[in-house]
Amino acid sequence: MRVNKREIKCTQTGPHRTAPAMNTFDPDALECLAAIVEEGGFERAAQRLCVTQSAVSQRLRSLEAQVGTVLIVRSRPLKPTPAGQLLLKHTRQLRLLRADVERDLQELAPGNTGGAREEERIAIAINADSIATWALPALDALARQGLPMEIITDDQDFTQDWLREGKVLGCVTTLKSALRGCKVVPLGAMHYVAVAAPGYAAQHAPQGLGPHNFGSLAFVAFNRKDDMQTEFVGKAFGLKRVTLHQLFVPSSEGQVRAVLAGWGVCVLPELLVRGLIARGELVDMAPGQVLPIQLYWHCWNLESQVLDALSGALTAAAATALA
Repeated sequence: MRVNKREIKCTQTGPHRTAPAMNTFDPDALECLAAIVEEGGFERAAQRLCVTQSAVSQRLRSLEAQVGTVLIVRSRPLKPTPAGQLLLKHTRQLRLLRADVERDLQELAPGNTGGAREEERIAIAINADSIATWALPALDALARQGLPMEIITDDQDFTQDWLREGKVLGCVTTLKSALRGCKVVPLGAMHYVAVAAPGYAAQHAPQGLGPHNFGSLAFVAFNRKDDMQTEFVGKAFGLKRVTLHQLFVPSSEGQVRAVLAGWGVCVLPELLVRGLIARGELVDMAPGQVLPIQLYWHCWNLESQVLDALSGALTAAAATALA
């Protein structure tokens, strides 16, 4: 069921309490709350909003008084309470609505170059491999039109956490099930292959990657969340338990550079290394073995031209780039 933009409301749970409609909250106070959380503190929030730190504190206290509960846990790092998280989600929905208005104004008055404020960026979460291959070209036209995007990167198995917590309005993920209030669109499968530099392969695995030598090889993984290397080896050779010696390089392009430098083997998107393999700068360590990773686009189920444009751009590009 689609949610009408005019019906976005915020309710406060708890006995005998109903919060006022969302449009009765001070937008500056809501953006103040978002700035505190997004910037990680009151001082940096004040700098972003171009106000004093006392003004930030005053706006937050006023909002907490109106809602009737604490919105920020004063810990290190600062974090929102459940009520604060709810208001943060709606603040970002309001940003989306304002972005829709900006888009409409651009069509009605092409000379209008006002644009959104710095704090009103439209955030989406995309896995690093998609950013390094097909996702940025997909978003190029929207960026050139002035859409104030913020792209957050995380492992493809964890990007949905950002959507669940209301920190982004959409995400590219491997998870198929839609969250409540969200919709999901299949994007296609990204194919992964195991590659290494010719010198490393000749010295350490002249016969290629196999079930008996993977344990003696170094693998270049993205970070400790990354299970791509173990999943590839396990599926390629029918193994249930795989233990690898891994190095960590938290960048898709950085992983490529590490492999080219002879650090070890790496399981990378075929899209990213296709040209390097063709030129002989990398070798396929397991010819014929491909690990397909299915990707999905999840986003809030809202009526929004901006959200529709983002969804359309990503799904169209994925249809061309992914299997």
